[in-house]
Amino acid sequence: MNINRRQAVGALSVSLLTGAKVLASANETIRVGCIGTGGRCRHLLKSLVTLPNIQVASFADIRKDSLQQARALAPKAVEYSDYRKLLDDKSIDAVLIASPDHWHVPMTIDAVAAGKDVYVEKPLTHSLEEGEKVIRAVRQSKRVVQVGTQQRSMPHIQKARQAILEGAIGKVHRVHMSWNRNADRIRKDSSQIKPGDVDWKAFLGTARSQPFDDYRLRNWRWFWDFGGGIFTDLMVHWVDVAHWVLALESPLQAASLGTMVKAKDVWETPDMVQTILMYKDGIQMHFEGGFANARHGARIEFMGTEGTVYVDRGRFEIIPDWNKAIKAKDLILGTGRRGADFYDKPEGEKVHLEDWILAMREKRDPASPVEAGVHAANAAHLANISLRTEKLAVWK
Repeated sequence: MNINRRQAVGALSVSLLTGAKVLASANETIRVGCIGTGGRCRHLLKSLVTLPNIQVASFADIRKDSLQQARALAPKAVEYSDYRKLLDDKSIDAVLIASPDHWHVPMTIDAVAAGKDVYVEKPLTHSLEEGEKVIRAVRQSKRVVQVGTQQRSMPHIQKARQAILEGAIGKVHRVHMSWNRNADRIRKDSSQIKPGDVDWKAFLGTARSQPFDDYRLRNWRWFWDFGGGIFTDLMVHWVDVAHWVLALESPLQAASLGTMVKAKDVWETPDMVQTILMYKDGIQMHFEGGFANARHGARIEFMGTEGTVYVDRGRFEIIPDWNKAIKAKDLILGTGRRGADFYDKPEGEKVHLEDWILAMREKRDPASPVEAGVHAANAAHLANISLRTEKLAVWK
């Protein structure tokens, strides 16, 4: 299947954030509103509320239960059922967006149009077509937008990148990535959420009309109308690291496979997937992800002519090829098994939020700017196009 690259992305140029509001000093309080107060938002809030001169001033959510749980982290915050009313508040400087994927771009565009800086969860886009639109809106608004691919702010991954750039493993020609978990049999459970507890129409947004379904409401990542499965939820993290390290943009081709192991008749998106992505200069990336076996966990490996750099969220290692002279090296920050989803060190979300706050104060691009978010999401979208069409997806 061929996709027109120019129409889907356009000119992804970076501009300076001139003309945007500048916060005078590190002592000036930044008032933050949170849009979407589910589990991901509340996880980020635990770090955000610890940062100096930050006030979590408002919440917006269509779910009453989520608002209630967020209230425990910021009891004085004003609550809204419509995010647009939060954006109308001139006293709010910035917003954190942790809504379902299909709302990320509309909310980001509305937020920057309202003069707010933005931290938006990954994946930034829900389709290839949204990329050019969100880049144009952000750059024209001159707002600071940080995408939630926090690996770019982790110090050990920054050091791994530097080692690769300095030629520690020679020329990189291939990248292997995985995000594997071992879950129990996935069943469609029910909750206490009733239709009157949520604005279902607002949740759907631009998605096709469908009856209220509390399972889809809580597990939207695994349904095509709202998310994109393993590729958009997990692969984007490592793809973004690879793009950053190797100075790559969106892939040229994708060939994907997927199947159901534990989520048959429950999810729409497969619970075991693989894809091969082809980039300029012949660089290949392979990703595998699933919920049936945790072998390899969450990790990325850069394979060069002299050796390999292994990276997960708690360590990096330089592994020489058997007949090469380079020396093995490692930097381990977190405790626990290799390839874990999370580590005690570094606090990835916290350092990424700190970078966002500092970028607002310094009027600069953050670690994960809008263009990077679009390119990482594009890789996942191209992989999903191949998966769903059962054809090689080619971006002309």
